[in-house]
Amino acid sequence: MLENTTTMKNVNPHGLFDDHFLLEKLSKLGDPLEKLNAYIDWSIFKSPLDKAYEDESKNKSKGGRPSFDKLLMFKSLLIQSLYNLSDDQLEYQIVDRASFRRFLGLKKSDKVPDSKTFWFFREQLVEKEVIISLFETFNETLDAAGIFANEGKMVDASFVDVPRQRNSREENKHIKETGTAPKEWDNKPNKKCQKDIDARWTKKNNTTFYGYKNHVKSDTKTKLIEEFEVTDASVHDSQAIEALLTEKDEGQPLYADSAYTGEEQEKLYKEKKVVSKVHEKGYRNKPLTDEQKASNKEKSKTRVRVEHIFGFVENSMNGSFIRTIGITRARAKIGMMNLTYNICRCVQLKIMVSMG
Repeated sequence: MLENTTTMKNVNPHGLFDDHFLLEKLSKLGDPLEKLNAYIDWSIFKSPLDKAYEDESKNKSKGGRPSFDKLLMFKSLLIQSLYNLSDDQLEYQIVDRASFRRFLGLKKSDKVPDSKTFWFFREQLVEKEVIISLFETFNETLDAAGIFANEGKMVDASFVDVPRQRNSREENKHIKETGTAPKEWDNKPNKKCQKDIDARWTKKNNTTFYGYKNHVKSDTKTKLIEEFEVTDASVHDSQAIEALLTEKDEGQPLYADSAYTGEEQEKLYKEKKVVSKVHEKGYRNKPLTDEQKASNKEKSKTRVRVEHIFGFVENSMNGSFIRTIGITRARAKIGMMNLTYNICRCVQLKIMVSMG
């Protein structure tokens, strides 16, 4: 009895409340993930996720180990996108960080999905093309709530790098000309599966890039991404404009830099019935007039807002680099990145409204 009393005296009375105090401290410091949970109704994503996994649910009903909750997995990938983590890092950080576990609704005693589970879940999203469905679902919810201002659109593109390939000149030439892998790679399946034959090299302002481009169209007032298109890095910005414009843009001003100017583009703007606010470009022996320069400067006051999107993605999310192979996976990864940005931007807008 005396021994038990002694043991009880050595117990830290605050130990039972350590987690509570830790989370309270995180809240006071402004945990960004807590704000996401406070302002986002995650249930809107449940339907597209469940629909994509109907077949899996039927198979699981016949027996087998239960899978992790789809919303938990989706929110885990959102964390991964927000902090640009690898699958291994994602598993480790969820185990290690109290803010991550709170965001996911996990207790210390709960099992955390491992890196292979995250990889497999994401592969299923890629295969079933769920990411674009989730992106559209969120935007439809915002549209129904009247959050999009629809007072103008902005378009621009940003490079997204992938791990650089160490190919020979001959191999790169073959890939560029045919879009297929060299035949000798067929004898090295492990090497072939690690090679990206969709990514391309390009150079801009004396800087070399290798990977893909994230082309976006966004709302000028809210800076929310409405549409996106993913291409390899060598595709000119203006080549994706047709895929970005929709009938909803009719009658609205369209802001873009001089990369989107030209006869073909102007024809497209007329067909889509948008009001072109694209920067004019000077040519050899035909420089811009002072009036054109003044007009471009005025347009820049609005157009520059699209740079804030890429600034957040590249600086806050470290989103200018992804670890994928092939344009199909890149499209899904970049789509998740754009969705994550929109979710964060939506929270910012709601906070601004609540503050008056």
